[in-house]
Amino acid sequence: MTRTPALRVSNVSLSYGARRALDDVSFALERGRFCALLGPNGAGKSTLFSLLTRLLVTREGRIEVAGFDLARDPRAALARIGVVFQQPTLDLDTTVMRNMRYFAALHGMAGREATARIDAALERLNMRERAGEKVRALNGGHRRRMEIARALIHAPEVLLLDEPTVGLDTAARRSITAHVHDLAAEGLSVLWATHLVDEIEPSDEVVVLHRGRVLRQATAAEIAGEGDLIDAFIEMTGGNDEAAA
Repeated sequence: MTRTPALRVSNVSLSYGARRALDDVSFALERGRFCALLGPNGAGKSTLFSLLTRLLVTREGRIEVAGFDLARDPRAALARIGVVFQQPTLDLDTTVMRNMRYFAALHGMAGREATARIDAALERLNMRERAGEKVRALNGGHRRRMEIARALIHAPEVLLLDEPTVGLDTAARRSITAHVHDLAAEGLSVLWATHLVDEIEPSDEVVVLHRGRVLRQATAAEIAGEGDLIDAFIEMTGGNDEAAA
C-alpha cells in the first residue's frame, strides 16, 4: 500500500503583477526523507516556503501536508509542520528555556507536558545544557540549533528550513546540516531550501528550482551522474561557483 507523501505540491503558481514567481511547481516529499530544495538566489524558494506556511496564498495549484489540504483544512495541515525561517525569530534577551516555553504555550502546552517536550527537543539538538543561558550569549550555530529544537516541540511530521545556514561559518554549517540529516534518519520528513550543494548528501532527494520552475526531482547521485552535483547544477541553471561556497 502506497503511503501518503509527507508533503505534496501540485501545479502551484504565483504571480506578482506581471512577474511569475512560481510557475506550475509540482513535487512530492516522501515520509522520512531529507529533500533539498536547491536553487540559485531568486529561484523562488522563499516564495514557495511562504505558500507552504500560508504567509502567502494562491488559488493556482494545491498543497497537501500529510494528506491534509492546506487551503481546505489549514489548521490540521499547519499543525503538522515545523518551520525554521531564514531570518532569526528569537528573543535575544531571555533564556533558551523561556523562548521555548513561550513557543510551547502558542501550541497550547504548559506544565509538565511542555517541560518534557522542550527537554526532548533540546536533547535532540545537543542544546539541553544551554537551557538556562540567554539567547544573546549563544553563537550563531547554537541559535540555529535552538530554532530547530523549537520547531520540533509540537512533534511535527514535516520540518521546513529556509536557507538555515545563512551567515554561519563552515563548521557551524556542517554541524547544523549533520544534525538535520540525523533527524531525517530518525523518520522526520525534511524540506531544506539551499543554494549550496555541499549541504546535500548523494542519497538525498533534490528538487532543482530555477526561475520559479522545477527542472528536476531525483536523488543527488542521479542528478550528478558520472560527475559532480555542482557541475550538473551549474549546467542546469547557468549558475556560478557561489553554489559550492
